Formats: sequence, structure tokens, C-alpha cells
Amino acid sequence: MNTPSLTSVGLGKSFGSFVAVQGLDLKVEGAKCVGFLGPNGAGKTTTLKMFADMIFPSRGEAFINGISVRKDRKHALSHAGVLIESPEIYPSLSPTEALEMVAEIRGVPRGEQPRRIRSVLDEVKMLDWAHQKVGRFSKGMKQRIQIAAALVHDPEVLILDEPSTGLDPRGMAEVRAIVREQRKHGRLIFMSSHILSEVTDVCDEVALIDRGKLLFYDTLANVTARFSTGNAQVDAVFVRPLDPAQVTGTIAHLPGVKAVELLDPKRVRLGVPPGALEQAQVLEALVALRLGLVSFKESTGALEDVYMQQIARGD
Repeated sequence: MNTPSLTSVGLGKSFGSFVAVQGLDLKVEGAKCVGFLGPNGAGKTTTLKMFADMIFPSRGEAFINGISVRKDRKHALSHAGVLIESPEIYPSLSPTEALEMVAEIRGVPRGEQPRRIRSVLDEVKMLDWAHQKVGRFSKGMKQRIQIAAALVHDPEVLILDEPSTGLDPRGMAEVRAIVREQRKHGRLIFMSSHILSEVTDVCDEVALIDRGKLLFYDTLANVTARFSTGNAQVDAVFVRPLDPAQVTGTIAHLPGVKAVELLDPKRVRLGVPPGALEQAQVLEALVALRLGLVSFKESTGALEDVYMQQIARGD
């Protein structure tokens, strides 16, 4: 399998006098998840639709795995699974029946269809409901089947437009877990979202768009470091409440810890160097304290601060 990629060169879209996307130059590649952020009306869905050839660009080009979507649509889209404003699956069909239709349309050889359908249903944790009627499913279960439909032809690139919007907390958690797993299959996931906690939880990199213009694209750690004090921010969660003296007297003085804030009795926010090696050393030092560390990840609050700063600059 080649390295999956999505590339836009001068990509733009206008609707009359309204410019939805302005000369977007972006290249993402590799097996990872990239969060495509922006407020409502920023141009996220319009961009994804141009990558999926659902609307024509007014200028520029979109490429999937280096193949022009405009010049060779069929070849380009054969590498991509897309979930953008997909219609509901017929309620009288089972997941297996629905996926058989999609597999046929996508050109999956009939001899391979049973294996592929079983595989994707397993990926989205719906194998036990393979022959139940979709009409009986919850909204979250239906969304998992829609993701399975995007995966049935084994694409290298997965394009998702706010896949967890409208779901209850359980449904959101299920969809996020599926998205995280896709990197293990060597896929590039390009996912629009306005839920910053979701992006922090599942994405490796972020691109921010506002009023049709790309503001930045980088790793989560680099973004928060570049636009804040120079440090990345991570949240550390412990199984037991911490003594405030442990926070100010012990954790605050660990090598690499630049700042510390007690968010609640079991959670602290740390200012740490942006480099992965330095953060790994901080993590090792925290574990060595034997305080019951259970989570160490990029802070949602840090990304939210950057997001609000950058959007405000455009006002």
C-alpha cells in the first residue's frame, strides 16, 4: 500500500459573490487522523465535498493519493471512503444487505464481498447485528453502519464530515473509538469537527479554517506550543485525589514541567515542552511517583484557547 494522501492546490469555491473556500493549499499524508476545524460556515463541508467530487471547485484542484479528482474521478475516489451527509439506510434492510449494495456499487468482486462485509462490520462492532433490520437500530448504530459502508472497499483515505454530531454520549464514544482504530489499518482519516474535545481525543494533527481560509496545519503539540507560551499543555488524570502539596511540592518540580495547575482533586494541567521525547520523560517521571496516574494526553483546554485566539483575529 502506498502512503495515503490528500492534497489541495489553490482549491477554491464561490457561490455567486460569496467565497466559501479561498485558495486552499494543504497536503496531509500518512496513516493518521487529521482534525479539520472551523466554526459553522467556515468552509469545512464545502472543502470535503470538493475532495469527494460532490461539488465542482471554482478554481484549483483536489488530489487523493496524488490523483486529480477532477481529471480522473473514478480512479481517485477508488482510494477513498466518504461519509458526508449520507442518506439513511433503508430500514427494512439488514446491515449485510445494505453493505452488499454498496460493495456492488464500489466494485468489490462478488467473491470477496462476504469477507469484506464481515470484516467492516467487525471493525465497527456491529457483527452481532449483521442480519437485524436497520430500522430497529439507534442513531449511533446506524452511524456505525454508515462508516462500515465507507470502509467496505478497503480505502486508504477516509473522509468524514462531523461523524459524531447528533449522537448521544455513548454513540459519540463508539464512533470515536472506531476512528482511532482506523490508523492501525494504515488509513489516513481527514475528519471535520467543531467538537474540540473530540479532536484532542482522536486526532494527531489539526488544520483550522475560517471564512474559507486555512489559518494553520500542524501537530496538536506544535499548534498549542506555537500559539501559547511556547509550552504544550497536557492533562494528567489520577485514580486517587491528590494532596495539593504533592502538586506544588513534587509534580511542579519534576524535570520538564514548566507549569502546573490543579483542575480538580484528580486532574492537573501541566505545561511541558512540545517535543515528544521531552513529554515522554515527564510521563515517566509522573509514573515513577506512583500516584495512580491513569491518563496523560493533550489538553482540550489548550486547543480551545488556540482556536478562540485564531478565530478572534479574523473578526
